[in-house]
Amino acid sequence: MAPQELTEYERKRLENIRRNDEMMAALKIHSKVNQLSAETKRQRDVTKSYSVNSGKKPKTETPIVIRRSLRTRGMEPDYLDRKGLNEDVLDTVAKFNKPPTKSKFSPKTLGPLAMADAYSGIGSDRLLIEAILGFQKKKAHLNSSIKKEFGDWKDEDLSSHSVEGSDGVSFDTDERKGDEVKSCLKLRSLTLRQDNIARIVPGRITSVKIFPSSYQRMIVAGNKFGNIGFWNVDSGKEDQNGVYLYHPHSGPISGILPQRHCLSKIYTSCYDGFIRLMDAEKEVFDLVFSGDETIFSMSQQTNERNCLYFSEGRSGLNTWDCRVGECSSQWILHEDRINSIDFNSENPHIMATSSTDGTACIWDLRSIDGDKPKTLRTFRHNRAVHSAYFSPSGNSLATTSMDNTIGVYSGVNFEDVSSIYHNNQTGRWISSFKAIWGWDDSYIFVGNMKRGVDVISPARMKTIWTLHSPYISAIPCRFDAHPFTVGMLAGATSGGQVYTWTMGALTRTLYVPGGPTFVTVRVTTVFSSRSGTVIEG
Repeated sequence: MAPQELTEYERKRLENIRRNDEMMAALKIHSKVNQLSAETKRQRDVTKSYSVNSGKKPKTETPIVIRRSLRTRGMEPDYLDRKGLNEDVLDTVAKFNKPPTKSKFSPKTLGPLAMADAYSGIGSDRLLIEAILGFQKKKAHLNSSIKKEFGDWKDEDLSSHSVEGSDGVSFDTDERKGDEVKSCLKLRSLTLRQDNIARIVPGRITSVKIFPSSYQRMIVAGNKFGNIGFWNVDSGKEDQNGVYLYHPHSGPISGILPQRHCLSKIYTSCYDGFIRLMDAEKEVFDLVFSGDETIFSMSQQTNERNCLYFSEGRSGLNTWDCRVGECSSQWILHEDRINSIDFNSENPHIMATSSTDGTACIWDLRSIDGDKPKTLRTFRHNRAVHSAYFSPSGNSLATTSMDNTIGVYSGVNFEDVSSIYHNNQTGRWISSFKAIWGWDDSYIFVGNMKRGVDVISPARMKTIWTLHSPYISAIPCRFDAHPFTVGMLAGATSGGQVYTWTMGALTRTLYVPGGPTFVTVRVTTVFSSRSGTVIEG
């Protein structure tokens, strides 16, 4: 068959294509496009992360099994399956956790767990243990030096004096009807550096705490799988990026309480009904309490080392006496689960709780009305209240509710009420927001659904600033402020990352009994009634 002749249009079209190709080749367009594409490819940021010891078995051929339902096999339904985890949790556990093998320990063991057995990282955790023990030794030595130099003194003697000057930190002023509220924090000085980001644990972080030490920065976080991760922020490269992972529990971590009187001890609580005490000196996760009900929250009075307060089950609150190893009191305070417990820094007998029943309450533990403490105030929201925290001065209370409000209650009897709008709809895959106070009563910090941190001014009753950074790849939802260092803020995500904002050092004018009237020192710590006092020059 003879080839068909091209029409005039087709010949002109081919000629245009040939001429365009010659022009593109002369301009080297294709090579420039390839070069530009290679240069603009997004390079993955290298961040610190935990390392899991992978004892994986070699892959074997899995036989194909035809699945048949119990109904088609003529069997009764197995109702026990309904108590298992849902599919998304199982998929995440399979992705991050070790394959099922015979283990020498179980997080549900009714007894102590050796830290070596609970350790899930690569290599050894010896450097972490030595660092924690070093904190305790430095604190004891510092307290001894201060007592020798100035005589007997108490933390509260220093709590009422304010910052006189600063380097890198200046006062922010909020104005409301002519009143001025001064803050030791300048929001624009808060910065997030790339080396202050680390993935501490796999999966969603449910609780995060900054170690109460001014000697070295360390962060502790717990996730929904029962892992506890430690991040020594100031560690060197030889220290595995300073990230260590343990698995002492079998469910979501509901509370982490580092002990300020003894920095080598940390209490942890879990949805599995267990409370454990990590003792770095003994190198063990000791069992403190075990029960059949879920533990949703845990707290401790500021100056009380012998009692733990934790919510158990749907609406109960228990007081655990560590000296005798039993519950000294059990109360039914709400109609649903208690999501947070907090104590007033100025009056530790005043307690605040928040609940899924839509209320937050203030209680007086000194007055028992019937079978529970006396209710001083009850604050109502339209939906669940996830947190209720006192301000550092103890004069205000901030609540976070699913009705998209941040409630601020102040005054002598907390009678002044402010309701501030904030989007708190985190959905299913992100931990609920829990707004926290900063280092004074000026600012409240809470997560932002657009990958940021909102800063709320109670005086102005609105969000006045949002912390953004190109390094933030997930939504920070749980926060903690360093109890001593102004400007160190830790934000945890549902992906296991922790972001740490920092700022400059401070100078401080202090009154020290037994010494000069006033002493001006350059310190990296802040002395507040909420956190106690540590001096570091």
